[in-house]
Amino acid sequence: MCGMSSSPRFRRIAAAAVSTVVLLALLVLGTQVQVPYAALGPGPTLNTLGTTKVADDGAVVERKVVQIDGAPTDPTTGHLNLTTVSVRDGLSLFDALGMWLSGTYSLTPRDQVYPPDRTTEQVQQENAQQMTGSEENATVAALRYLDRPTALRIASVGPDGPAVGVLRAGDEVVRAGGVPVETGEQLRKVVGDNPPGTVLPIEIVRAGARETVSVTLGAHPAEPDAGYLGVVPEVVNADPRLEVTYTVGDIGGPSAGMMLALAVIDQLSPGELTSGKFIAGTGTITDEGVVGPIGGITHKTRAARDAGATVFLVPARNCAEAVSDRPDGLELVKVDTLDGAVDALGAIGAGRPAPTC
Repeated sequence: MCGMSSSPRFRRIAAAAVSTVVLLALLVLGTQVQVPYAALGPGPTLNTLGTTKVADDGAVVERKVVQIDGAPTDPTTGHLNLTTVSVRDGLSLFDALGMWLSGTYSLTPRDQVYPPDRTTEQVQQENAQQMTGSEENATVAALRYLDRPTALRIASVGPDGPAVGVLRAGDEVVRAGGVPVETGEQLRKVVGDNPPGTVLPIEIVRAGARETVSVTLGAHPAEPDAGYLGVVPEVVNADPRLEVTYTVGDIGGPSAGMMLALAVIDQLSPGELTSGKFIAGTGTITDEGVVGPIGGITHKTRAARDAGATVFLVPARNCAEAVSDRPDGLELVKVDTLDGAVDALGAIGAGRPAPTC
């Protein structure tokens, strides 16, 4: 019996059995053990000039992505597609390897997408809040571009700030220190240009009446030599008849702002921004119309090209990365402001060169 256990045939059978066990163990590990990575890839695109299907009281209905009521709108054609990045979480080792090898997805540490101090639900809620802020900025930036009425209001007053007891939420700010102000950035500049201790007159409209109040500025927490008001300003649509409603489904984050603003401009102005072309793009937007960079630009350009886009509006600070993996047949147009984006689309429609990455 002892001699049989060391025979070549027995050793081959034993080795095969061990290999099978190891292979099965690797298969279990590869398919069931999650890796600390998320996969990023091309996500859905949505035409901001078109419609989308949403659930409403158990039924599926079709609604305009950007609905404008209370003002005449101009017919539009073509596409102004916002773009997204898809996120795949809960990856097994085999999932991660397969996506990496596909060349379509990139892997990133999971905690860069879902920080360890926040739950997945909290991250999703933050993304939804960012989208809401992006929609509000898009509306205001578009209305300012079109010279339609907007108002700078106080959204909230810090409980321990210099303005407490003087300014109130809902106050419309007209001037600060004698200087007309229309945006939060303009207000912050006027305040910051004055040293702490300055008694700053602020002209406001409260309950329909215009008055001037004075606030003794404090020191800015991050810049001790700059004045500080201690309020959160916001710019809002000041035309009570005009209402802009966005329906984007479960898309979150701030990166759709520029494309939403362009859709508002296209509907509220004569002519067509797209000239009937398939335009896509991305970029955050401020209430002053400044376009900011976003993440996942190469995934967005790929998604846009796959959907049929021939032109992609790229935030200027994303240009270098976008050029590094530009899909064939997609023109990358560089933009840094909403005005610049409109001008670039006008140039493309007229057959003139537009700023490119």
